[in-house]
Amino acid sequence: MDAAPLNQTNTTTSTSCTVDSSIEKHMYPAVYSLFFIVGFPANCLSLYVAWMLMRNGNNIAVYLINLSISDLLYTISLPVWIELALQRPLGGLCSVVAVIMQNSFYVGSGLLCCISVDRYLAVVYPLHFHWVREVRTAALVSLAVWILEISIHIILLDHTEALQAFSSRDLCEERTPMAQEDAHLALTRVILGFLIPIFIMTFCFQQIMKSLRQSASILTEERRKVGVLLFLLLLTYIVAFLPYQIVMLLRATLEPGACIWATRLRDPYLVTVATTTINSVLDPIIYCLISESARREIRKAVDKCWGVFVRRKWPESSSGIQSIS
Repeated sequence: MDAAPLNQTNTTTSTSCTVDSSIEKHMYPAVYSLFFIVGFPANCLSLYVAWMLMRNGNNIAVYLINLSISDLLYTISLPVWIELALQRPLGGLCSVVAVIMQNSFYVGSGLLCCISVDRYLAVVYPLHFHWVREVRTAALVSLAVWILEISIHIILLDHTEALQAFSSRDLCEERTPMAQEDAHLALTRVILGFLIPIFIMTFCFQQIMKSLRQSASILTEERRKVGVLLFLLLLTYIVAFLPYQIVMLLRATLEPGACIWATRLRDPYLVTVATTTINSVLDPIIYCLISESARREIRKAVDKCWGVFVRRKWPESSSGIQSIS
């Protein structure tokens, strides 16, 4: 998914036009600042919780560690896009951050699919595929996802000759209106980066819910937690990416060579680019709120931090409390 907030630039093609929009300058700094303030600590907390759970042998935590890293890469790139929205020059840094951000979309989608498939096998086939639910397997699968998604992204960049011109071409700039080769690239990304993952996640969610309704051995509360977690992850993914993917389909179909459609679709494109950030912000919050094991690790971390704070703030009283206890 190529949802990087591309700079409002007009590059000459066979048909070129100037598209001006005030959304980047006025909306992006406020929205991305909010998302960064919330998303960075949320993903750091999710990374810590997942690490602690992985040490206890939780294989899902392996996927969550990689998902948190992917979301963190996305989140730390937001200040760069804020600078671009304010039209401040960044040089080659912009291209580097654009590639990192775009890769995070592919990797994030792949890891969400892995989580869905893992829960599908654990709930629908609880007596089989035990090797799939091992930490070692999850680590190897996560590594494969990173390699596969980055390779796909490199191939797509190479297809549009952006990779060959990486040092001289600013990947934060887009041709306006969209060129035909960029339209083909956008359609490929919609299929590989959104439609296939959404099909996998929806199928797994449907089969899990069907199995849970038919199972009498699983407690009602456990059934509700699994269902709520998967539903919220799927809903967040759809809300964050569906509007953007619809706009990209329209752009790929209508915009090549047509300045009028580039003008009409510019504002919807910029707005839906911003909505994709919701996924990176809400995923760690959802998991930490729904998962009992995650909440338990958070409470341990809070208690530990509070204990350190008390000992530093009031060393004598804290030692007195410890001696009494």
